[in-house]
Amino acid sequence: MSRVVVVTGGTRGIGEEICVEHKAAGYTVAAIYGGNDEAAKAFTERTGINAYKCDVSDYDACQEAVQVIEKELGPVDILVNNAGITRDGAMHKMDFERWNAVIQTNLSSCFNMSKAVIDGMREREFGRIVNIGSVNGRAGQYGQVNYAAAKSGIHGFTKALALEGASKGITVNAIAPGYVLTDMVRAVPQKVLDKIIATIPVGRLGDPGDIARAVMFLTSDGSGFVTGSTLDVNGGQHMY
Repeated sequence: MSRVVVVTGGTRGIGEEICVEHKAAGYTVAAIYGGNDEAAKAFTERTGINAYKCDVSDYDACQEAVQVIEKELGPVDILVNNAGITRDGAMHKMDFERWNAVIQTNLSSCFNMSKAVIDGMREREFGRIVNIGSVNGRAGQYGQVNYAAAKSGIHGFTKALALEGASKGITVNAIAPGYVLTDMVRAVPQKVLDKIIATIPVGRLGDPGDIARAVMFLTSDGSGFVTGSTLDVNGGQHMY
């Protein structure tokens, strides 16, 4: 039986590419999405991958979603915490709602989803958890105190959970993508994008496949000696 992979934020952008790469490699894949039913339906029709609706900022909803997935597909062996949103604004203009929405969706979701699968992974003595951070969680970014805090928190979460899971065959790692050509980045004015690209030594934006292939390595059976790490995939924009 193939390993079961759950990818949050899995029906678009980087998440979709992670799902498609894993399916092509023979994994059984479940994509979790937040609210866009039309996009999720199109994703399933396009890829043949089941999509499950769940608000990953809601602890109980995450537990219920994983129960449904495990009943339909089997025990979850691999979790990719990819879901994320932005609510940008300088600190003096940011209200609590924008702060909290990003913290809950981007960071608390990692706890909610990991909590739902960790006991099963410990019992089976195998697991792979990959958390998607950000270059802006490593370097900071003007107007993103909420986003940078959440993504930076992911890197600390990763190290601590890696220590807890190591003796049970569970690896926990993070990827810190740079600027990747997703819908979120496409919405940025071209003049701004040109300035961003000028700061990237390889001279281009990332492709979702660049991130998906890095995730594939960390979720593989052969990556068992890699845990607690953050892999920067940013074209050399920020070298930590």
